[in-house]
Amino acid sequence: MSKRLGLICLTICSLTPFTRAADDVLPVGDAKPALEWSHFPSRLHTFVWRNWESVDLDKMAAVLGTSVENVQAVGESMGLPPHQPITDIQKQRGYIALIRRNWHLVPYEQLLQLLDWDAEQLAYTLKEDDFLWVKLGHAKPQCEPLRYEAPSEEMLARCAEIKRIAKSEFAGKLHVPGEPRFAFVERLSTPLPDAKLPEVNDDDPIRFLYSYFAVYGEPLLDPSLDPYPDGLLQRLAAVGVNGVWLHTVLRDLVPSEDFPDFGHQHEKRLENMAKMVQRAKKYGIRIYLYMNEPRSMPTAWFKDHPEIAGVSEGPATAMCSSTPVVQKYLREGLEYLFKQVPDLGGVFTISMSENLTNCYSRASKDVCPRCSKRKPAEVVAEVNRLITEGVHAGNPDARVIVWDWGWRNEWTEEAIKLLPDNVYYMCVSEWDLPINRGGVDAQIGEYSISAVGPGPRALRHWKWAQDRGFKTLAKVQMNCTWELSTIPYLPTLDLVAEHLLNLQKEGVNDLMLSWSLGGHPSPNLELVQLVNDNPGADIDLILTKLAVKWYGPTAAADARAAWREFSKAFAAFPFHGTVVYAGPMQVGPANPLYPEPSGYPASMVGIPFDAVDQWRSIYPRDAYVDQFRKIVEGWREGLKQLAPATQRTMQTEHRDNLNTALRLAEAAYCHLRSTWNQARFTVARNEIAEGTGDAAEHRKTMRAAAEDEIRLAKQLYELTKKDARIGYEATNHHYYYPLDLVEKVINCRYILSQEN
Repeated sequence: MSKRLGLICLTICSLTPFTRAADDVLPVGDAKPALEWSHFPSRLHTFVWRNWESVDLDKMAAVLGTSVENVQAVGESMGLPPHQPITDIQKQRGYIALIRRNWHLVPYEQLLQLLDWDAEQLAYTLKEDDFLWVKLGHAKPQCEPLRYEAPSEEMLARCAEIKRIAKSEFAGKLHVPGEPRFAFVERLSTPLPDAKLPEVNDDDPIRFLYSYFAVYGEPLLDPSLDPYPDGLLQRLAAVGVNGVWLHTVLRDLVPSEDFPDFGHQHEKRLENMAKMVQRAKKYGIRIYLYMNEPRSMPTAWFKDHPEIAGVSEGPATAMCSSTPVVQKYLREGLEYLFKQVPDLGGVFTISMSENLTNCYSRASKDVCPRCSKRKPAEVVAEVNRLITEGVHAGNPDARVIVWDWGWRNEWTEEAIKLLPDNVYYMCVSEWDLPINRGGVDAQIGEYSISAVGPGPRALRHWKWAQDRGFKTLAKVQMNCTWELSTIPYLPTLDLVAEHLLNLQKEGVNDLMLSWSLGGHPSPNLELVQLVNDNPGADIDLILTKLAVKWYGPTAAADARAAWREFSKAFAAFPFHGTVVYAGPMQVGPANPLYPEPSGYPASMVGIPFDAVDQWRSIYPRDAYVDQFRKIVEGWREGLKQLAPATQRTMQTEHRDNLNTALRLAEAAYCHLRSTWNQARFTVARNEIAEGTGDAAEHRKTMRAAAEDEIRLAKQLYELTKKDARIGYEATNHHYYYPLDLVEKVINCRYILSQEN
């Protein structure tokens, strides 16, 4: 099942047919010829370079039909460092990075060899693992099978040049070992000694989020995939988090007399869930289940259940929630679940999303004959009522949080009136917030830190819910967003604090702190607790108190000044749904520059390519470029404030915190500045082709951008070698590995050499 990533994905998924390969298993889509990268001498060399940090040599050799010695020789000819065996944890947790980096290099057959998967597993992963098929561009590029051939003299000469560049630019740093790519999992999983357990108060506001390093899979069947080990729970509790959420599918958790194929291995899942719940309870943390039900089933399944078939979409059909047997399944299934695991914190519901559930869940005009006689508000409210009745029959103290994501303005008030009395009501805080960036009027959808909520839609919906007597929650992003997800948390604490105080004024203190990104323990999360514990306090006093705790009294003023500059800079972000999903912010300097148009559109937080006119969305080219220039200049001022702070404190914990803060802030700067570089480079390239503006000035801009990208790639290489969290996000795994940044230098040097 996919995690929800926003309104734009709803459009992408509904418009993209999931076509099939010849074997009727793997998707093809509107396939075009794969890209080739001219800075490498051949596709073979590209393959070896990009897999050097992600595939064992013997596996590469088997895929290429050659010897380990030949693969080793190709790598050495380009100056690659000694190959290190790939760890089991990287194989388990890095498969998305492996798929993405080979998407344009090999056909499915060889990709399956690299993964050690069968076609069914890859097809399932592409479809269900957080919109991976969409993130890859919803098309598999056409690739001929790749086989080893001895390099020609011309290729060897180019390899020698690549080796010379790598040696010259990185001065031996390629051979210095870096932090293993998933070292943070072990570090965050290990409990801290002598840590105090938090005092638990059931009246405390809800503050819940998702794991920083969960992977899609079956953690309830495979404990090695545990998204909430003790060390992470302990650290989250220490910064005020009192809830975490877990993705589940009801038919996997409960048996049903009406649907005997449901509930396979449910006993083992519930046993492991109960253990997880008890471990979390020890730290004062409740576990909430993501409830997006009733899930659709393959249309063929309804041959045995025609009486409950609802609306169909592609190969799936809804289990119609207007039928008594589905209503019974929801009510009794939740009751069973909450009796079997009585200490579960509760559920939060999404009743309209990218997943087909109830017959109105996809906002289609075509619904089943039963639901066509009913209003959307009635059906949506009824689903939530059935879930609530089941949860509370199992445990009257469990919480049911109704999230109105995807609900339509024209009937939301009516749906709120039809909800049961004993629920919480949640809305995205910043929804419909008006902004003006670079002279362009826009509205915030969600996933924004740069714009401070709440927005008018949330205020309106909360008012309706509060009039019903509901306790209201805000869904926010406290650590990071799709504006920039590639570091664990953004040092934009003034923006976060202002948002929290605004919510406090509206009487909204219960919070969902993140979606699937942003679950790392951080000062940002502790800020939430400080604001809650100091109602109405001055924002500067709160932030100063936080800076003193994390960085010490002698460095607090510098850190506080840096937060202010970072926040001011980030507030210039040219927000739009397409901008955050399509732009190159996540990949940053690891995204190659394209001297010629690639012909590929950007994919959703996946591969940006060179689609600058898609990146900018509603913003004119000049405005988009200029807004990132403003962010970069302001962020640089923040770094000037933060860097001296590392010399002003002697206490080890404070010094470590400051060094981490500076490293992450510098990494964020690299990504933001690279976005500016890539935008101005590609705009200039396009305008030369269009005959717009001064070609000589455009070429000057392109040269400057390419030279600056070299500097940024080298800087980010060192940062990510020290800290493997940089470049990582749970639903995308690592956007890049260190050698991708070395490749960027080679890419830019090649472009500059062609210019001369």
